[in-house]
Amino acid sequence: MNIPLLLSSRNPDKVQEFREILSPFNIILHSLLDFPEIPETVEDADTIHRNAIKKAMEGAKRTGMLCIADDTGLFIDALNGDPGVYSARWAGENCSYQDNRRKILLQMEGINGRDARFETALVLGDATGLISVVTGVVKGRISLYERGDMGFGYDSIFEVEGRRCTYAEMGDEEKNRISHRALAIREMMPTLKRILDIQE
Repeated sequence: MNIPLLLSSRNPDKVQEFREILSPFNIILHSLLDFPEIPETVEDADTIHRNAIKKAMEGAKRTGMLCIADDTGLFIDALNGDPGVYSARWAGENCSYQDNRRKILLQMEGINGRDARFETALVLGDATGLISVVTGVVKGRISLYERGDMGFGYDSIFEVEGRRCTYAEMGDEEKNRISHRALAIREMMPTLKRILDIQE
């Protein structure tokens, strides 16, 4: 049985990543790209968890579907946790991935302590309210320059702890096993399986 689920996002890179991670479970993943009439959620909360909750609740109420939503931040110790909740628009409104990476590398010039973490807040809800909130975290460091041409966002400047490569130097299959988003989805899978009656 194919099971519908809404991802409250119009980011095609994120939609593709979710589809790949969820592909073994026969879930039909819709996104807000399928609902052009629905306005974007204004991500004005002060934490990634509150943004994810807002996106999930708005998506569920506007479509009547079971809805999953995430918000992800890159938290850099030397920048006092920035860009954090502002990661998607760190270089300004309507900035590109490249703009954001370039700004981070400029801010990190001459800094030796480059520890950072990616954190994903993942929320599941329906029109009646919240069902589950989980978090996925991967530690690492900011590289000295961009490396790799896979992935998106900050992938080419984030070197994963315990590995000598950035996310962008990994293939999709490897990244989708260990990424912050994959860890959050794995944490939520028992709840999804129960609600959607997914049989292994």
